[in-house]
Amino acid sequence: MNDIKYIGIDVHQATSVFVVLNQQGKMVGKATLETKPATIIDFLKGQRGTLWVTFEEGTYANWLYDVIQPQVAKLVVCDPKKNKLDGNKSDKIDARKLAELLRLNALTSVFHGKDSTRTLKELARSYVSLQQDSTRVMNRVKAMFRSRGIACRGTSVYRPKNRKEWLEKLNGHGPRHRAERLLKQLELLAELSFEAQEDLVREGRKHKSYKILKGIPGLGPIRVALILAFVVTPHRFQNKRQFWTYTGFSVIRRGSAEYEITQGELKRTKKKPLPRGLNNNYNHVLKNVFKGAALTAAYRGPFQKAFDQRVADGVAPNIALLTLARKIASITLALWKKGESFDIERHRLSEQTT
Repeated sequence: MNDIKYIGIDVHQATSVFVVLNQQGKMVGKATLETKPATIIDFLKGQRGTLWVTFEEGTYANWLYDVIQPQVAKLVVCDPKKNKLDGNKSDKIDARKLAELLRLNALTSVFHGKDSTRTLKELARSYVSLQQDSTRVMNRVKAMFRSRGIACRGTSVYRPKNRKEWLEKLNGHGPRHRAERLLKQLELLAELSFEAQEDLVREGRKHKSYKILKGIPGLGPIRVALILAFVVTPHRFQNKRQFWTYTGFSVIRRGSAEYEITQGELKRTKKKPLPRGLNNNYNHVLKNVFKGAALTAAYRGPFQKAFDQRVADGVAPNIALLTLARKIASITLALWKKGESFDIERHRLSEQTT
């Protein structure tokens, strides 16, 4: 009989712990192996039956996915934030709990893309990291001046031509030297960011969906490349609401006491679940992409008139921008799936906000 074997792996830099369960949940094997491809492949080939394997998303996930995926029938890279590994903790206990959750189909998987998008994803991560580093340095520069009561609104403080003027406002050699080094660091990061941006856009243009997404209002070359890198394929999402959740635009609602007894009959109450804001677990890069796209489309392009009309009708600007961001995300998913170009007559800003 071709039994299914459920294998949980607790991965670490030097060694990894493997626990094997049968279909009844009984442990039929365990091993502590060196975290190397040959050792892992030999262990998997030595197992009988159909192999289902799981391990948690982490630093080694991409590499380990490529090593294990060709050797097994099913591989689940699970989200550690959603695993309930309560009680005592050790490598063996964690591996066994992962195998048991896999057997019970109680794991939330993390998507791993194809090799064709790996280069684009690495370039996107490089670009995003450099942008984040630049923001941190800019915040440190302004913090130095604000902590000394020196107003520094705007971007004048970052410009090389104004550097001498701003440095003279700091008393003492220590603060001046520190601020000067921070500004030099910011210059270098700006050069690296520009190089990373060019590489990202160049790689993004190689993908056939680039031209389709580029035609959507608010989506420029950088935003399109970031969408291609982090979404990989639109077929991951069955509908727009799943995509809204991934991009951080899903409205969370909370309800309680939904039924009542009226004249001896059980009836549903008329009060609706209350909205409690947007979901917290999402891809931060993609949320920033679609928020930026909404800001761009709101003030120029085919959606500007509809946006202005909503604000004139009394809708708060932030709610109107949220609606527009959700609309652009929905259009992106739909056109990408169908391989069609944007048409304003078919994709006007609707009234739907939920």
